[in-house]
Amino acid sequence: MLTLLTAVVAGLCVLASARRLAAAVEPTGLDPTLLLRAVEDSGGPNERARLREAIVACPRAAWEAALWDALAERDDAARVALVNEQLTELDWRARRWERAPRVCASVATSAAFLFATVAVIRGLGDAPAPDAWSALLPALNALAIGVAATAFCVAVHVRAARDVRARLVATDRLVERLQALASDRDAIVDPFPRRVHRVR
Repeated sequence: MLTLLTAVVAGLCVLASARRLAAAVEPTGLDPTLLLRAVEDSGGPNERARLREAIVACPRAAWEAALWDALAERDDAARVALVNEQLTELDWRARRWERAPRVCASVATSAAFLFATVAVIRGLGDAPAPDAWSALLPALNALAIGVAATAFCVAVHVRAARDVRARLVATDRLVERLQALASDRDAIVDPFPRRVHRVR
């Protein structure tokens, strides 16, 4: 029973950490590195217009479409504000459930030690001459499950932090490249802002 309780707690911690990993790996529908490559490969304004149409038509690319629309705003001040709003939205999306893996690692470890301790106490008190192995086996099972869940949560925390940093850097490069297109007055997409600062 105690092993089952440990497994339930560990499973919930793993699910919460997995949700954090999903938010970190794919906060938006399109990979900014691939989108930057597509922008680089577009030969001119007509190709960029078709790329924009494809982004708008993609149901999973709502954030990218909003960013493109923000960059196409005519008014300089409004354009910078709208782009910063989208970058702030990306930060929020990428950092959702940011603390979950650390909290879950702590919960899984604490629950494992708690249930293991209770299992040992129960095992030693059940019989006048208890078998040490019988008393320790449920405790070791609880500890093993808790440690496995903790290791998963820690791995998710490290991987998510790395992926978020990479995603934000790639997005900054994408925005910088789109800003460079402001010099192309023949572009179908309106000129982009000269400089946009990420709001943190």
